[in-house]
Amino acid sequence: MSFSDSEGSSHGAGGEYKTFRQVSRERLLYEMVRSSKTGDSRSSWKVLIMDKVTVKVMSCSCKMADITDEGVSLVEDLFRRRQPLPSMDAIYFIQPSKEKYVYGLFLSDILLERSTFHAEVHKKSGTILTICLLLYCSIVMFLSDMSGREPLYKKAFVYFSSPIPKELVSRIKNDTSVLPRIGALREMNLEYFSMDSQGYVTDQERALEDLFGEDVENSSKFDTCLNVMATRIATVFASLKEFPSVRYRAAKSLDSSTMTTFRDLVPTKLAAAVWNFISTYKSSIPNFPQSETCELLILDRSVDQVTVIAPVIHEWTYDAMCHDLLDMDGNKYVHEIPSKTGGQPEKKEVLLEDHDPVWLELRHAHIADASERLHEKMTSFVSKNKAAQLQQRDGSEISTRDLQKMVQALPQYNEQMEKLSLHVEIAGKINKIIREMGLRELGQLEQDIVFGDAGTKEIINFFRTKQDANVENKLRLLMIYASVYPEKFEGDKALKLMQLAKLSCEDMKAVQNMRTLEGENARKTSTGGFSLKFDAHKRKHAARKDRTGEEETWQLFRFYPVLEELIEKLSKAELPKDEYQCMNEPSPMANEGKRGSQSVSAMANQPSAAPHSMRSRRTATWAKPRHSDDGYSSDSVLKNAASDFKKMGQRIFIFIIGGATRSELRVCHKLTTKLRREVVLGSSSIDDPPQYITIPQKYIMELSLALQEADRKDGLCVLLRLSHIPAQNKLGFSGEQWLSIRSTLFYKSSFLGL
Repeated sequence: MSFSDSEGSSHGAGGEYKTFRQVSRERLLYEMVRSSKTGDSRSSWKVLIMDKVTVKVMSCSCKMADITDEGVSLVEDLFRRRQPLPSMDAIYFIQPSKEKYVYGLFLSDILLERSTFHAEVHKKSGTILTICLLLYCSIVMFLSDMSGREPLYKKAFVYFSSPIPKELVSRIKNDTSVLPRIGALREMNLEYFSMDSQGYVTDQERALEDLFGEDVENSSKFDTCLNVMATRIATVFASLKEFPSVRYRAAKSLDSSTMTTFRDLVPTKLAAAVWNFISTYKSSIPNFPQSETCELLILDRSVDQVTVIAPVIHEWTYDAMCHDLLDMDGNKYVHEIPSKTGGQPEKKEVLLEDHDPVWLELRHAHIADASERLHEKMTSFVSKNKAAQLQQRDGSEISTRDLQKMVQALPQYNEQMEKLSLHVEIAGKINKIIREMGLRELGQLEQDIVFGDAGTKEIINFFRTKQDANVENKLRLLMIYASVYPEKFEGDKALKLMQLAKLSCEDMKAVQNMRTLEGENARKTSTGGFSLKFDAHKRKHAARKDRTGEEETWQLFRFYPVLEELIEKLSKAELPKDEYQCMNEPSPMANEGKRGSQSVSAMANQPSAAPHSMRSRRTATWAKPRHSDDGYSSDSVLKNAASDFKKMGQRIFIFIIGGATRSELRVCHKLTTKLRREVVLGSSSIDDPPQYITIPQKYIMELSLALQEADRKDGLCVLLRLSHIPAQNKLGFSGEQWLSIRSTLFYKSSFLGL
């Protein structure tokens, strides 16, 4: 029984460079699943048991086939009723939570969720008001499984996703019936959700509200959110065996007469919490580096000067367009394929992720470029593939030799054709939506506003001539306009804009709420070395300036997140120390390593004899073939680095409190290539524009409806917090059942102290 962490390193043995996602996957599969075995086991098959947090951690890094290949025959939910398997070993991958939950629901007399102990049942015949209330935590559930004369499993290998409190360790050790049945007891320290080869989230969609909302100062909601966030960020460094120099955006007041607000201190508080965890890892994890090996920069959304622009402006890459315009659930896309029986088309779910080579190549390309490349790929594929050529023939007789060639080519043909057809369909859908919604003109106006080339006149003209524009696009345009021209929303000016855009008061609340969220940040400007300065006469209100030294090949590719400049300045050690302070000054040895990596980066990016040129926005075209490198090939850079990790400099980690955008994730891939340093982006969530606008409204509506129902239910209290209600598919209810059950739910914070 041990409480150790990984003994490996993200740089691997023998000079093999391992990417952020590779390390995550290998730790879960090899260090946890593969190592959980005993010599006396009759079977090599095991049961893997996870909770709602760890199952998501696992699914973000590994496929089901990967887990099965390592000898797992069954994956179970810790909090569901499970069949005893006393001849099999079990792997527990659980969060060491002390939190108590209310759990369990009955529909009439049918048990819908697990109920094993501490249950109180209240019944009212003829209604859906039969309820079971359970108080539980993960440790209690584990002990319940393995204690007594007849445990559920023969041996338990227990791995915790984050540090386990001492009192919970004592509780396990004091159970004498359980202790001999434990094969391993370890802290894996892996509790982040890998959403991309260079990106992860802490899965806190409500972080903006919990950390920057009204009345959060000194609240338990604030403390819980910040602690979970810090814990999960720290496990990234525990997994990769990286010791970061921790920098953060420092709190700053407007002037000497203005006090620093509680909101301004959030990055500082998070940096301190992360540093505390990492300091503990430094002394407790074997082989953990003792000097700095990487850089971590902690920011919040106000780093974008105007909080709202990056999350709501239309981003024109293939990846961003998919998540913005299509009805996707995370990375899951549902498309129709022809029925094998000749009937109605069948629906098929596909994941747009790294295992798809077409997606990997096109995700950061401009949508017009992606469409052209897909057309070229399809044409080339049909001209070169034997099966495709034979399928295109007329009704002439096929020779035996031709038939043999077609059969040999068919499996590969089907797989490649399926991939290409999928992306041709997706790109076609996106281009159709762009045409129907008039997004090119809207996108041009958005970027002109951000760069100071358009203002009130152009906004008024758009709303007068584009009265059929949908509500969401009008809101997004007004949010950008409000960020760049806040004075245009003072007094009755906002009302006039609302009337011109034909929006309701409820719609305009989204704009007003965003201005409230920005608060003083909308008026603050950086006074240090990283201030964004613009010509006062030409671009008084511009929120961005054109970048020199870059050619713009495609229309609507002008916007870039401020994060891009921040990372470049961080890499060059040019961030102002008064604005971006450090929790721990890097040691001399770490600085030497950093200088070495910078020299590698400089050599890799040494410019040719060509002079710098200002990119011309007017000459860019919508569908002009690209002849130059697009700069988004970080995946190939990382693969090439595997042969010699010394070619890659120290990693750069960025964490954005309150949600990151796909444009910011794209920047991290781009700069990995440019800087020859793997840039990993973390955030509380990855926000797509539809979510950014609709999620806050959804929470308010659910709470309002629930409280109205409470007044009509004779005081019945079903103790489930609305903010933690799982999706209906997680509870296993049908849509009708869930609607019926949800109508009885409301929050009563005073009961049981929940």
